Amino acid sequence: MAVLSRLYTDHPLAQGHNIPLERDQAHYLFGVMRRKLGDEVELFNGRDGEWRGKVVHANKHRGILEVTHQTRPLQMPPDLWLMFAPIKKARTDFIVEKATEMGAARIVPVMTEYTNSDRVRQEKMQIHAVEAAEQCGGTYVPEVAELQKLDRMLDNWPDGRQLLFCDEGLIGRPTGLDQSKLTAVNKTGPWAILIGPEGGFSEKERNRLASLDFVTTQSLGPRILRADTAAVAALTLWQRELGDWK
Repeated sequence: MAVLSRLYTDHPLAQGHNIPLERDQAHYLFGVMRRKLGDEVELFNGRDGEWRGKVVHANKHRGILEVTHQTRPLQMPPDLWLMFAPIKKARTDFIVEKATEMGAARIVPVMTEYTNSDRVRQEKMQIHAVEAAEQCGGTYVPEVAELQKLDRMLDNWPDGRQLLFCDEGLIGRPTGLDQSKLTAVNKTGPWAILIGPEGGFSEKERNRLASLDFVTTQSLGPRILRADTAAVAALTLWQRELGDWK
C-alpha cells in the first residue's frame, strides 16, 4: 500500500468540506508526487485532528481536496516550551524541526547576553515547524514565538510554570532529574526548557537563574554539547521522565 502524502492546512476540517490547495501544495502533490484525481491525502490543521481527503480537482497551480473522514483525533503534546538562543540558520532550523518532532508545545527564541544572532525569521521558523509536523505524523503544530529578551521573560514569568535550566557549568554532574525536588504539582504542571547560546550563559544570567524558585538547574552529561545537540538531549531527558514518553 502506497504511503499517503500528508499536508497541513489552515482551513477547518470536517466531513464534506472542500479544501483549496495553495500553489506550492498543488505543485508538490501533482508535480512532485504525481497524485491524480481520486487519490487520497492525509490532512491536519493543528486543531481538528487528522482527516482523509480525496483529490477532486487538480492542475499544475491549484487543486481541491474533499474531506471524507477523520483518521485520528487531535493529539496534544505536553505543555512544554523550548527556549533557545538563536544560532546559525541551518542549526536553528534543526532545533525547530526536532522540537516539533519531540513534542514541544511552544518554541521561544530568546536573546541572552552572549547570543550571536539578533535576528530571527519567525515566519520561516513557523514553516519549518509545519513541515516537521507533516513529516513526523503529528496532528499539532507548535507556535514559534517572536524573539524575546531572556531578562524580560524572567521578569514576566507565568505563575506555575517550571523552568529546566540546562547549565553548562554543571558538566559532569548526573543527568537524571533530581526527584527529591519534584512535587506532584510540578511533575504534572507546565514546564519550559532553556538552552543557552554557543558561548554559554553569562555569570550574571547563571546566578539569576539559580536564584529563582521556579528554576531547576540541570546537567546534560560529561561533555559540553553544541546548542542544537543540547536541545535534543534536554527534550529527550524531560520527555522520558516527565513527558508523554513515560
